[in-house]
Amino acid sequence: MAGNRNRARRAFSLIELVVVVVIIGIIAAIAIPKMSRGAAGAAESAVSGDLTLLRQAVDMYQSEHGGAYPSTANIVAQLTQFSNSDGTATSSTKNTTTGIIYGPYLRAIPNLPVGPSGLKGTPNIGVSTDATNAWFYDNTTGSVTVNPAAGNDSNGTAFSSY
Repeated sequence: MAGNRNRARRAFSLIELVVVVVIIGIIAAIAIPKMSRGAAGAAESAVSGDLTLLRQAVDMYQSEHGGAYPSTANIVAQLTQFSNSDGTATSSTKNTTTGIIYGPYLRAIPNLPVGPSGLKGTPNIGVSTDATNAWFYDNTTGSVTVNPAAGNDSNGTAFSSY
């Protein structure tokens, strides 16, 4: 009988449970904002990294194609597939007999990790006159920027100025 009494006394009181719940709530209130800031920082780093990747791919294309940048109409194929020396013919496979030996420079155009739902998660790249493009490309200068509609980072800097 004495063993049964000891088991009953091992239970937690209501006050002990409330104290534990309050402590967990305080820890959560401290940790959750820090984690959300970390997610925003990750997205900002992803934008910067993706822009670097796109810009390097355009530069490599230009160096292998006699100083010419990819065309705005065919930029996705020209960066993600093999192409000939003037970039007019593209193919998913390399073909030495037809001269389609350059590239590919990217596996795929990266998705934009920030911005409103119409842009976020899209890999669209093209001219700035098309507001649905996530990435703006200027074939006269080879510059790639983020659509200004993507907004600002946590410091207030526009993603389009990256």
